[in-house]
Amino acid sequence: DRPVALKVLHAELAESLGAERFQREIRVAASLQHPHILTVHDSGTTGGYLWFTMPFVEGESLRDRISRERQLPIADAVRITREVALALDYAHRHGIIHRDIKPENILLIDGQAIVADFGIARALGGSNESLTSTGMIIGTPGYMSPEQAAGDRAIDARTDIYSLGSALYEMLAGEPPFTAATAQAVIARLMTESARPLPNVRSTVSRQLAGAVEQAMAKSPADRPATAGDFARLLES
Repeated sequence: DRPVALKVLHAELAESLGAERFQREIRVAASLQHPHILTVHDSGTTGGYLWFTMPFVEGESLRDRISRERQLPIADAVRITREVALALDYAHRHGIIHRDIKPENILLIDGQAIVADFGIARALGGSNESLTSTGMIIGTPGYMSPEQAAGDRAIDARTDIYSLGSALYEMLAGEPPFTAATAQAVIARLMTESARPLPNVRSTVSRQLAGAVEQAMAKSPADRPATAGDFARLLES
């Protein structure tokens, strides 16, 4: 007697993962308990389909808000990003990388940011080899880190920091850091170009804040904040 969101995996992806691994790994994701993480209620397999359920959220996504307002107030953008960074820091300390941080996966409930879809991130974790054989890349081109876009199997928590930095860039600039006509062209740009400096797009963005975003979006993981917690503290300052 409660409304839930039901998510069903693409058949090809489900076949690649296998029901046993999916169930085992998503249980670990369901153990994540953090005020800024949307929990997983249940999971299973029915008629060959792998599925999981999450609370149904009354609210909107960050994508909805960006579509409506284009540029968010700077204080709101920084607060939302900091809340997501704290959620990521908690998940990373439990060995879980999200791999697909983007405005669609950040929900806004009574002004608070809630990160969704950690369940599928955990289920996909470590299965890059089998996924690559099906031609699938996990992530969204506009927010994907360079190492993730390159298919690096050794990605770590800093890939999520890059994606969160890209989302913050869009909240401030009103547009993603890299745009192009195709996903392949977006990936080519993020691998080879630097995003337009934020103060050039929006003069009210301080150089200190712009520097924090640039650091999060550094091409090399070694040049980003070491942890999502470090990024949260950078935003506090």
